[in-house]
Amino acid sequence: MYDNREMEGRDTRWLFADQLGDHFLDSSDQPVLLVEARSVLRRRRFHRQKAHLVLSALRHRAAELGDRAVFLRTETYGEALDQAGGRFTVCHPTSHAAEAFVQRRDEVTVLPARGFISTAEEFAAWARGRGGRRRLLMEDFYRDARRRLDVLMDGDEPAGGRWNLDADNRLPPPSEGLEVPGPWRAEEDEIDEEVRHDLDRRERDGEVAFVGRDGPRTFPATRTEAVRALRHFITRRLPVFGPYQDAMLSADPVMAHSMLSPAMNLGLLDPMECVRAAEAAYRAGRAPLASVEGYVRQLIGWRDYIWHLYWHFGEHYRELNRLSANVPLPAWFAELDADAVEARCLSWALSQVRDTGFTHHIVRLMVLGNYALQRGFDPSGLTDWFHRCFVDGYEWVMVPNVVGMSQHADGGMLATKPYAAGGAYLNRMSDFCSGCRYRPARRTGDDACPFTAGYWWFVARNQDRLEHNPRMARSVHGMRRLPDLTEVCAHESERGNEPP
Repeated sequence: MYDNREMEGRDTRWLFADQLGDHFLDSSDQPVLLVEARSVLRRRRFHRQKAHLVLSALRHRAAELGDRAVFLRTETYGEALDQAGGRFTVCHPTSHAAEAFVQRRDEVTVLPARGFISTAEEFAAWARGRGGRRRLLMEDFYRDARRRLDVLMDGDEPAGGRWNLDADNRLPPPSEGLEVPGPWRAEEDEIDEEVRHDLDRRERDGEVAFVGRDGPRTFPATRTEAVRALRHFITRRLPVFGPYQDAMLSADPVMAHSMLSPAMNLGLLDPMECVRAAEAAYRAGRAPLASVEGYVRQLIGWRDYIWHLYWHFGEHYRELNRLSANVPLPAWFAELDADAVEARCLSWALSQVRDTGFTHHIVRLMVLGNYALQRGFDPSGLTDWFHRCFVDGYEWVMVPNVVGMSQHADGGMLATKPYAAGGAYLNRMSDFCSGCRYRPARRTGDDACPFTAGYWWFVARNQDRLEHNPRMARSVHGMRRLPDLTEVCAHESERGNEPP
């Protein structure tokens, strides 16, 4: 127990576990409150490695701050605030539930959000400028941010004369693999040992339960580690990131991706420092524009766009289900039972989540999300699954990405089309189809690809909704010409929730 009079009357900053960087503080001597609330891990079955990473980062931050921080391990956040006493400031939390909680506490003053590049006011001004009828397109938001922040600009024009080099960054994986150094990996210390001991004990006592496998912590848990990981990516991996960012290789789960999203979503990296580091590499001739622009677009474009849409669409957005997808997640999917699945791409993806709590964005969208979309998995349940099972998964990230981008459950508020694709796409952008018992060109028979057949089953089930979508009308028209459509739909319906 500590003397809470030390904190009374001072500007104490309460840091959530995803606000751990210095950019969430106002001064180098500001007192800090950190809270490890035991109830958080009881509410959901998080991935074991996610629980470890978050607790490790929180405890490392407490150790770094030393006497500046009061670190409380309590049942709830409310109990910690009551125990601490005094008044607190907190940067805007990253979920509707957390925001509602802090707004109810009279002793807490909520500050504007940090850890993102564009402010709420800047996004609101951009959205108002769109008028009432124009879509809030990510590409337009991205270009506006590039101009406003002077990122990759040569005067009034984009560097290289083009805003978006995505067309240059869609190459299939090279048959010989990528010649790129592996990503930066963490080394565990005594704090990690303590975290593992505590999680083992709580699980053994039946207090908490996890999904996925335990494993060595590989992602940064401190600012120092995060900076090293960023430097490693910029100097050794960024140059080959762009062209193959949409490709997948069974022997190389991370390709040239940065692997920095867990650190960024813990608040250990400021996204703008990552943007400036990438831009500096381009200006110095150390990384090609296509790679740098592709990475920058992920940060000042997609990441910020998703953050602002989470708040713009409101609390009830996550409950949208415009495609009437109501299938509960089957146990083999929910429990990451990769060994039950014969489809090589899906088994591989589930095994990556099971073993590491991570896959890169194309695996999430075009394997895991694509399969769930085709099968009509409940989007709210799928959102929760992504939130719990990924080390970089948080409410604000997963709601727009899953409900809007992946499952098209918002009917097109975010994305202009459902991201559904058959086996031909997977065959082109990966090496999974080689050696798989299913054939990507087959939609009927025992060797019919569940993604190919599933694609046409999805289109058939939703044809009344999709035929008016300009980007899907051609697929609906092609589906109606398939001579074996009845057989395809009957077979996929019979398959149901059985693992493919």
